[in-house]
Amino acid sequence: MTTSTSVSSQRWSSRWLFVLAAAGSAVGLGNIWKFPYIAGENGGGAFVLIYLVCIAAVGIPIMVSEVLLGRQGRSSPIHTMRKLAKASGRSQRWSVLGWMGVLAGFLILSYYAVIAGWAVNYVWLSGSGAFEGASAQAVGQSFDDFLASPFELIAYQTAFMILTIWIVGRGVTQGLEAAIRWFMPLLFLLLIALLVYSFNSGGFDQGFAFMFDMKWDAVTADSWLIAMGQAFFTLSLGMGTMMAYGAYVPDDANLGTTVVTIAALDTLIAVAAGLAIFPIVFANGLEVAQGPGLTFVTLPLAFGQMPFGSIFGALFFLLLSFAAITSAISLTEPALSFLVEEYNAKRQRVAISLGVICWALGLGTVFSFNVWSDVTFVGGLTFFDSVDYFSQNILLPLGGMLITFFAIWLLPRGMVEQQLGIENPILGWAWKVVAGIVAPLGVLAVFLSTIWPMLSGLWQ
Repeated sequence: MTTSTSVSSQRWSSRWLFVLAAAGSAVGLGNIWKFPYIAGENGGGAFVLIYLVCIAAVGIPIMVSEVLLGRQGRSSPIHTMRKLAKASGRSQRWSVLGWMGVLAGFLILSYYAVIAGWAVNYVWLSGSGAFEGASAQAVGQSFDDFLASPFELIAYQTAFMILTIWIVGRGVTQGLEAAIRWFMPLLFLLLIALLVYSFNSGGFDQGFAFMFDMKWDAVTADSWLIAMGQAFFTLSLGMGTMMAYGAYVPDDANLGTTVVTIAALDTLIAVAAGLAIFPIVFANGLEVAQGPGLTFVTLPLAFGQMPFGSIFGALFFLLLSFAAITSAISLTEPALSFLVEEYNAKRQRVAISLGVICWALGLGTVFSFNVWSDVTFVGGLTFFDSVDYFSQNILLPLGGMLITFFAIWLLPRGMVEQQLGIENPILGWAWKVVAGIVAPLGVLAVFLSTIWPMLSGLWQ
């Protein structure tokens, strides 16, 4: 069993294991329920093209920067930033980027485990036939009753957290890699099965048109901001995950092609998820919706009206659960690797301690849907909304912008080119322009557009 306390002594056994691990981190709950909807609502195929441009100009450069820093530092995100700041002759205050990433990942995991527990519960509900022939009111009431029960939410949150901590506590080879070897192929197989089912649902043409018809008249300035935000958030950037995973990347792996492969896989799965989901919705004459409304009300209702719906409904929520666990184990790694290094501690003990603290913090999210639903903080946000807003809308974009700025402009001359294998000076400058200027400005635009309504509300 791998229990080494030295991050620098551990490696992914192959480049493809890193690709699958990073893709697993990127493919999560929001990837499956959010991207297809925002694509359909913001121009369909036109939005997909815009999104691909944003992936190339914003997502990939920032991801390369994070992985590059991780491989160069060969430590946890906090220690990596300390090492590289010292090597660059920069202030040790740059280590705050590592702290921001660790904090963001920890906060996100605290509520992610709660929501992932919903998917686990719905595997059982769908498979048991609970939604067969059920009315829209009955399905909606079932979801409301589930959220109103803190004991049920805690039970599934606890089960999900135990599995996550058990996996990460086993180390890179026997923990992270072993989980990825099982979960990612199963995720692909489940997605293919759902695509076949969706293709024969009777609504495939309508679902395909919703996502891919070129509706340029639906594209607005907000569509570009949404595309840039999705390109950034979907790749698990700004939270130290890619820096932590990058510390285990083999020296001979080409970072550029590796990150492009990860981004392509992430996009492919998001598109395939949409083609699996929306034909089923349209075939049953239901309204499309975003987020929990689509996933835990509309889809169970649709599956309940279709032949073999119980089986394929359970498969869908199993797919969602697999996507959630691969993301959850990546959210744990930045904080865990730092504590293992800092205190020369066993991974298992650190994993359990982190899990307990994160589970306790997650109770605030559980109670936000029931006993604390009337308790609000700044901006009228519940505990869950506050944690989500602070981590997703402040910590992540700030971290992503500053990480890229540091990697491109503050590292010693030649270090970036050496890591990326860039020998042509023209390519070097082109990379600096895209990664050092275009990508941070894109994230800055998303950041300002997101926090401006909140700031305006506070000033009024």
